[in-house]
Formats: sequence, C-alpha cells, structure tokens
Amino acid sequence: MKRKFISIFLILLLLAGMLTGCNKSGGATLTKVTLNEVAHSIFYAPQYVAIELGYFEDEGIDLEVVTGFGAI
Repeated sequence: MKRKFISIFLILLLLAGMLTGCNKSGGATLTKVTLNEVAHSIFYAPQYVAIELGYFEDEGIDLEVVTGFGAI
C-alpha cells in the first residue's frame, strides 16, 4: 500500500512539474540576442524561416542577425 501511495505521489509531482513550464506570461519583455553569421547560406534556411514566422518572438527572444564577413 505504501509503494502504491509513493508511486501515485511521484506521478502527480512529475505532472505538476511538467505543467509549470506551460505558463505563458503576457506582456513579457524580449531578451535581446545578436547572432553573427559568417556568410548567408542555404544551410541556415530553417533559422531564416523561424525568424520570418516569428518563432523567436514567441519564445521571448528579440533576435538581430548580422553578417560578420569573417573567416570560418
């Protein structure tokens, strides 16, 4: 009986922990992040799509992409 109680308690604790990460606070300030690219490349296409679709803003990131034109 004691094992069953502990198991149920741990499952509920795990579920409660997972639900705490689902809270979206409205009006939160964005964190400024500057990303330096060496060059524009097709390999960064998923990043460009995420920027255009606003995924970074949804996660609270104000992303600025700059090109450094340096060596890799």
